[in-house]
Amino acid sequence: MNISRKDALAWFQFFAALPEEEPLGPRQQEIASAVFSQLELAAESRFTRLQAEIPGLKGLAADGGKILPWDPAVPFRTLFVGPEDRFPAGCRSCLLGTGLSAVRKTNRCDAACPFCYDFGQLDRIPPIGEGLWEIGGTRYREEDLPLLFALSRKPTGIAYVYLEPFMEIEKYEGVIRRFHEAGVYQHLYTNGLHASEAGLDLLARAGLDEIRFNLGASHTSDRVIQLMAAAKQRIPRVGIETPMTREFYREFLAKKDRILASGIDFMNCAELHLNENNLPNYWGESLYFFRMGYLSPVFSRELTLRLMKQAAEEQWPLVLHDCSNHTKFARDIHQKTAEGGWFGQSSYGCEFSSVPYEAFLPALEDPDTVFLREEELPAGYRPGDIVL
Repeated sequence: MNISRKDALAWFQFFAALPEEEPLGPRQQEIASAVFSQLELAAESRFTRLQAEIPGLKGLAADGGKILPWDPAVPFRTLFVGPEDRFPAGCRSCLLGTGLSAVRKTNRCDAACPFCYDFGQLDRIPPIGEGLWEIGGTRYREEDLPLLFALSRKPTGIAYVYLEPFMEIEKYEGVIRRFHEAGVYQHLYTNGLHASEAGLDLLARAGLDEIRFNLGASHTSDRVIQLMAAAKQRIPRVGIETPMTREFYREFLAKKDRILASGIDFMNCAELHLNENNLPNYWGESLYFFRMGYLSPVFSRELTLRLMKQAAEEQWPLVLHDCSNHTKFARDIHQKTAEGGWFGQSSYGCEFSSVPYEAFLPALEDPDTVFLREEELPAGYRPGDIVL
């Protein structure tokens, strides 16, 4: 049903007032899903208009990953602007290879970013274990890696995540060296606050292929920008990966020339992804569900696409990558296929235990939220009807 924004608002005001433990009935679920569909289509229509304004927009085609000019009729895994040879190999591994295995060690962080999935929970993250590393959900010691390489299919790439590696970077050298000797591409995420040239030397010595700075976590600190330039002198691929927020958008543009002069290869603009921890920090924003999975404010991808347009027009010397919810959706389908999953199988899904209907009221009250097609609700679904 093509529910109107007026009816959608009335119903979601009702759903938001229900006790959390009271589930929606089947017809109420139909109404809710119709609203989510309208919000998603409205957001995607805005994104498509912005994409059409970006000169030289291109992407990795869904069929085989060939780089093609953007066409709204062609399915893509992801989109980007900039020199093709600077598209991050870590992203190629994620989107085209055998997936991207997370390697976890450090359960501490030196920042508390509003966009963090673990916001408010950072002091409750359990440790991996003394002398242990989590790989594929299993605990290993460094000396177990030769066994793992011998018995398991090696991934095309791995990523060191969770939470800030530079809190104990000295522990990473041996593991990075073993993966390097095994021919596995490796990249590491850092906010750069604890980074140092000595730590970068350690990573380069061990054989790290790529490092990604969450520049938004440091509010585009001058020191971190200097460390990005230092990293580029030591590590083959250096880039930025930060969720796109209004704050980061402003801070980046204020220091754009200095950042571009650092010589980095790419910038992954992640669409801001909300969960129960960080949603309160973005309360009041216009939100949408992507395929009933990731929940995001509409402004996040809009800002990414505006920045991509500027990068293309000014011919920035790096790749600007639209690491959107659509990209993650394609990633999860690809990864399940690479693992031998059945047709349509994916790990992509919603991370909320219950739908926060109240959080969608600002989008439904926003006159900029334009439903593409609206119709009168059928009898039995109208506000005032008894709908179960």
